[in-house]
Amino acid sequence: MADGPSNEVLLDIHERMVRIRIFEEEAGKLMENGKVPGALHLYVGQEAVAAGVMAHLSDADQITSTHRGHGHVVAKGGQFKEMYAELYGRVTGYCKGMGGSMHISNFDIGILGANGIVCGGPPIAVGAAFSNKYRETDQVAVTFFGDGASNEGAFHEAANMAALYKLPCLFVCENNGFGEYTSQKRHQAIRDVADRAAGYGMPGVIVDGMDVIAVYEAAGEAINRARRGEGPTLLECKTYRFYDHVGVRGMGIDYRSDDEVKEWKQRDPIKLLEDRLAEQDVLSNDDAAAVHERVRSEAMEAIAWADASPYPAVENLLDDVYYNGE
Repeated sequence: MADGPSNEVLLDIHERMVRIRIFEEEAGKLMENGKVPGALHLYVGQEAVAAGVMAHLSDADQITSTHRGHGHVVAKGGQFKEMYAELYGRVTGYCKGMGGSMHISNFDIGILGANGIVCGGPPIAVGAAFSNKYRETDQVAVTFFGDGASNEGAFHEAANMAALYKLPCLFVCENNGFGEYTSQKRHQAIRDVADRAAGYGMPGVIVDGMDVIAVYEAAGEAINRARRGEGPTLLECKTYRFYDHVGVRGMGIDYRSDDEVKEWKQRDPIKLLEDRLAEQDVLSNDDAAAVHERVRSEAMEAIAWADASPYPAVENLLDDVYYNGE
């Protein structure tokens, strides 16, 4: 891999992927056991997308996320303690316990927010990209969304504006084959969302979303293009979520076969990368297992810390909700 990413980058990407996987596995257990309020939309299986893209970004670069956004936050540098506290609804969370799973944000590291509204993120990212260009910085705004979100008017308006003004923006479609419980073939007449890029005058790139190296390389080209002032790219990552739309066991809706899930799990992106790193003597199996153990220990410590944290006070219910003019 002389022409590919360095060993340092490969190990960094691996760490990001493992952190996402373990955070989500433990978060899923908390939901299934009724330890956290509300529904969690888990990112397990899609780790290669967030890790491959985020490895190119600095804290100054911005992202917008989705209802399935924990993986993006973790890969961008979100810390377990503050994230679990937000899931618990505790005041020590990133949004003081008032945002919850689908609305985690942290402007200090460029996370403009996850969003419970389908396709709520692209217009926000385009606004950030417009600001970046106006201020003549080298910042790039990246927006993540799903195949279903690409049917929304907000996506088309955002893509049109980004291309028209050559904004430093990257559109990342995480095509996991389903819009909630609806197969892509039942909600789109096209097979590749990237085909839509031509209608706006931007490149449309398709990549194997289970291969983090492929994602890393394609994202790098698109982000560098944006930094050079050449405008946006639509990057479609073909991926798959291993768990249900909501939680681990889901709601008992029969919409995909066990064989389909099993087939995709055979291409587990973390296992694919670890096998590759072992073959290249970059990371042994024992060293990989040690990374998993270390990260899981961190997750358990963070969960205990979050669980022991206080709830927001009732008198603070309207804080950060309404602007009082002060």
